[in-house]
Amino acid sequence: MKKSGEIWAGNLACLAAYTIFGLNIVCSKNIAMDGHLTPMALQCIRSCGATVLFWLIAAAIPATRHERLERKDLPAVLAAAFLGLFYPYFSFLQAIPHISATDCGLLLTLSPVMTLLISSVVLRQRPGWSATGGVALSLCGVLLLTLTGATFGGSGQSSAGGLLLMLSNPLSFSLYLVLFRPLIVRYSVICFMKWMFLFSSLMTLPLSVSAFGQSDLSALPAPVTAQVIYLVVATCVTYFLIPFGQKRLHPVIVSLYTYLQPLTAMFLSVILDMEALTWTKILATLLIFAGAALVNFSKKST
Repeated sequence: MKKSGEIWAGNLACLAAYTIFGLNIVCSKNIAMDGHLTPMALQCIRSCGATVLFWLIAAAIPATRHERLERKDLPAVLAAAFLGLFYPYFSFLQAIPHISATDCGLLLTLSPVMTLLISSVVLRQRPGWSATGGVALSLCGVLLLTLTGATFGGSGQSSAGGLLLMLSNPLSFSLYLVLFRPLIVRYSVICFMKWMFLFSSLMTLPLSVSAFGQSDLSALPAPVTAQVIYLVVATCVTYFLIPFGQKRLHPVIVSLYTYLQPLTAMFLSVILDMEALTWTKILATLLIFAGAALVNFSKKST
């Protein structure tokens, strides 16, 4: 059994990471709506910037300076980089111009539901009626968002395409949480993440060549530049904290912290007057959270 101190440390790490993720949703939305950077250009800057930071940190820490990744694990780390970094980045940044920050955060709360279902398949355990009902309730919330937000409009509107693309984001990350935890626990966080980000950057670079041609980096306003720098640093911090939590907590518990994202994103979006809080969003929120609560109850019961 893990010591209570390690469990507390894992929970605090996930608490901090997913709070930052909620802030990142609003920040990325601001950059996307500004129009100076295309989604792929921003993805490349974030990925490459975090790669440089992780490799510099690894070189500066004696304990990780000489740690090596085993050659037999390279294909698995490559797959983990796709599911855990590249595709979540790609789907998030491609969808964010067409989805409100609140709806984005709400859809990301489906991660615990998806993680539990994937864990059940991997462990060959069928979910009970509570879990099934929870999935149904959460999907009703997603459907409500899709049907009421299926138009391109102002910054507070969401399109059906944007909602569906964002829906694939937690699915990808849930697969990463469940399938690659045994691999993650074998390496230090810094060693594992420096290779993850390197592979993710190599996937991103070929797709970003034309994106930089459409982006004028020299004309970036100071506030946008500051937000981009923040995203690079925040990406490094969050992806240090998440594997730290993964080593100490069950994948479903890690995914539960995604519930912080819509609360943070919604709070900031309303405060910054980026979007209005409607009864439809409130109802969708209640459905998604009620479904998640049923899934969690089922998990605790079993």
